[in-house]
Amino acid sequence: MDDLNVTYITFAGHVELQSYRSLYFIIMFIVYVSIIFGNLTIFCLVCIHKSLHEPMYIFIAALLLNSLLFSTNIYPKLLIDFLSDQQIISLSLCHLQSFIYYTLCGAEFFLLSAMAYDRYVSICKPLQYASIMKKSTVCVLLVLAWLLPAGQLVPSLFLISNLRICHFSLKGIFCNNGISKLYCMNSETTYVVYGVLIIVTTIFVPMIFILFTYSKILLVSYRSSVNVRRKAAQTCSPHLLVLISFSCLCSYDIVIARLQIDLHKTARFIMTLQVVLYHPLFNPIIYGVKVKKISELLKRLFIYIRICYKTNVG
Repeated sequence: MDDLNVTYITFAGHVELQSYRSLYFIIMFIVYVSIIFGNLTIFCLVCIHKSLHEPMYIFIAALLLNSLLFSTNIYPKLLIDFLSDQQIISLSLCHLQSFIYYTLCGAEFFLLSAMAYDRYVSICKPLQYASIMKKSTVCVLLVLAWLLPAGQLVPSLFLISNLRICHFSLKGIFCNNGISKLYCMNSETTYVVYGVLIIVTTIFVPMIFILFTYSKILLVSYRSSVNVRRKAAQTCSPHLLVLISFSCLCSYDIVIARLQIDLHKTARFIMTLQVVLYHPLFNPIIYGVKVKKISELLKRLFIYIRICYKTNVG
């Protein structure tokens, strides 16, 4: 659909929107507010409390900020579409949403890699930890976590810049890899090879690195005292849970969105919602419950809020 030289894409992935638009909006609005509250609360705790100004907690804060940005890239447009008569987006904004979406997905894996490296140095090389995990090292790892995925995605913008649009309907409720199917491609070889390269460098290489570091941690912990094993379990288990959760959701995007498997519309809609709903809510819960220092600070915060509330009511 073209209007004054602006190309618009229609989202065709919504199910029974006319009947359930209000319900969809209320549920997703509550979820989005919960995501903002959960991620922002722990992020602010890390920023405010000096006891949390350590590499591990800084990486956790960066991961939660990444989840917040990820949700903000999707939810506002999604909420608008639930209440609109037409679920459309301009092609340029669709490319921007897709670019941010995959940049933040890639950043998630790189941040988890940085966290794995931090735990590896802390447990396997404790005497060298202070000299290796300096502020400058942490800053470099954080910058690279966002810049590397973004840099890898830039060539995709040039690959499709000269292609012509053949379809104006996107199977989905937001812009992802399915956008490539809108273009007239005589041969998708270059794009497929490029996509595989991105998947390998952004997902599989970080995952191999993470699994390697955690296997080394497991080996060292097994040979060490009970206290070392307990420390390894307490600090590594949240990261592994987050990694498993995010990897499962990314596999959906790769298998369904990338390969365009013929999935029932309702099943596709439910699975797509899981990608944007489950993981951003999962992160703050895991780190708020499993990480001892953060858990204790959260308890103190909630006690303080409850005392203030009772005082004001009384």
